[in-house]
Amino acid sequence: MSNKSFQTPKGTRDFYPEEMRVQNFLFENWKRICLLFGFEEYEGPTFESLDLYIEKSGAEIVGQLYNFRDKGDRELALRPEITPTLARMVNQKGPSLKLPVKWFSIPRLYRYEKAQKGRLREFFQLNMDIVGTDKIWAEVDLLTAIIEMMQGFGLTSEDFTLKISSRKLLSAYLDRIQVPAQAKPAVYSALDKRAKVGPEAFQRLLGEAGLVPEQCRDLEDFFTCRTLDSVRERLPDAAGEELAWKEALAELDELFLCLRNLGFGGFLDFDLSVVRGLAYYTGVVFEVYDRKGEMRAVAGGGRYDNLLENLGGRSMSGVGFGMGDVVLYDLLRSKNLVPAFSDRVDYFLVTFGEMNCEALLLAQALRHKDLRVAYAIAGGKIKKQLSQAHECNAAKVIFVGSESAPPGRFEVKDLTSGEQVFRAFEEL
Repeated sequence: MSNKSFQTPKGTRDFYPEEMRVQNFLFENWKRICLLFGFEEYEGPTFESLDLYIEKSGAEIVGQLYNFRDKGDRELALRPEITPTLARMVNQKGPSLKLPVKWFSIPRLYRYEKAQKGRLREFFQLNMDIVGTDKIWAEVDLLTAIIEMMQGFGLTSEDFTLKISSRKLLSAYLDRIQVPAQAKPAVYSALDKRAKVGPEAFQRLLGEAGLVPEQCRDLEDFFTCRTLDSVRERLPDAAGEELAWKEALAELDELFLCLRNLGFGGFLDFDLSVVRGLAYYTGVVFEVYDRKGEMRAVAGGGRYDNLLENLGGRSMSGVGFGMGDVVLYDLLRSKNLVPAFSDRVDYFLVTFGEMNCEALLLAQALRHKDLRVAYAIAGGKIKKQLSQAHECNAAKVIFVGSESAPPGRFEVKDLTSGEQVFRAFEEL
């Protein structure tokens, strides 16, 4: 016998039955909203070609995922996200797909990063995407789904906020202060880290991206804007720049107006600090946070115009988001919104001695009536079997082969009230 003791790998979780009930609670609520909004479920492989992720996010992504070479000498990676898989699948279908595509998935994902509160190396994430339209109504649909979903868990506008910004708006401002196009990805990455690294480190990142002190000051001034009106005050003079600027503002105006008309104004915040680090975002971007700001983002996403084309498909716009199970669970637990689950059994069959065919036939017949039935596999003393019935939270016990029961009837005990009666099979 080995003396070795094995533990879960760092950053992973075991799901015992009680934890699995919570996971199913999250998944069922996610799926319910997705279906109500007309989304269809999809799934892909747990591992993909490593090049798929490099093509989407750059070579630096390799240090953030689990990659390996298989026996066929192919470079593969466990999926750190499912959006590239979505893009590949849509591209493979090509013109045969009816647009827009509204798909959702709840994949298990893997990222090689420091395991800490709210972030693990293996986790589940709801993804909802709309591909094939550039209309702002797609963002409205997704943001409405997020709010309805969070409300479905019992959360209110006092518990969470949906922070909204625009990569298009930020890009137009970077054009105004003459930041070269090739420097923008590094600037976006720096801005995404702004709240995490401190002022000095942030200025250093901007300098590494190629910004001079005057551009840094202009950017800081821009980030003091707290409303769309304050952004309008900084409208550029050049006509070409003004067009992109106005388009971005018009999108945000329409988005906020529509969501407020739906009664969701209390959930919304215009927040230029929402940038999203990924380079492929091109339009509206958003993140969901707890109101106290004590946790990581519960969800995040935005508009991507070039992803499918960059991965070998047609030019097609899309918008989507991901919501992780780890932070969501932490938020629900902090608000005492995780229900106390019980895995209730309808009937527990107690036999007098060993398990027998009579009990098995009865169990089979009850299960065909969609009733949940358990029994003591090894039989044993009545007291021990009744103890097992309580442990599995059975509603009632049937004493199979009871000498007290009249012919054609079963002796049944209600474990809540203690009432003991005789019932025909049809009455069970």
